[in-house]
Amino acid sequence: MGTLDPKVTGVLPITLGRACKLAGYFIKHDKSYVGILHTHKEQNIKELQKLIDNNFIGKILQTPPHRSAVKREERERTVYSWKLLESSEDNRDFLFECKVEGGTYIRKICSDLGEMIGGAHMGELRRTEAGIFDEREIYSLDEFMLAVDEWKSGNDKKLKKMLVSAEDAIKKVLPIVKVDKSAVKSLYNGKP
Repeated sequence: MGTLDPKVTGVLPITLGRACKLAGYFIKHDKSYVGILHTHKEQNIKELQKLIDNNFIGKILQTPPHRSAVKREERERTVYSWKLLESSEDNRDFLFECKVEGGTYIRKICSDLGEMIGGAHMGELRRTEAGIFDEREIYSLDEFMLAVDEWKSGNDKKLKKMLVSAEDAIKKVLPIVKVDKSAVKSLYNGKP
């Protein structure tokens, strides 16, 4: 569901089979990241944070980068938080964490900030949350392939542990109503 830009790691939920039809309920949800902002000149972390707070928190207008999967037109996105956690000894690399609306380009925010301070770009980025999915339950492609190989050999335990049922996932994003079995047929026929 969605994409990770080149050289970005972390949470990327994948749907299988009929669950692909549910992707629209998850793909636009908020995302959280940790990353490295690399500035081209030495910066003061407090002054840099103030600049971020004043220009890149809340509703922002953002044009997707040239190399993106969407139409390049300005759109509004929300940045809920962006905190600089620490800086390198030379005050040019800054560890940050942020939470943004789905569809926000972190690389573009780093670049836009760079235009204000004489140059900056995103050094590294890791998605830690994508909607209801987070790093506590992610698997590498190698782990997934091993589980698939074991499944092909008749052992489905590892693969079942990795999968989240569509029913369980959708219950986390949509309201649910439990219906007594005696009322199911009536509901199917459109009765209140």
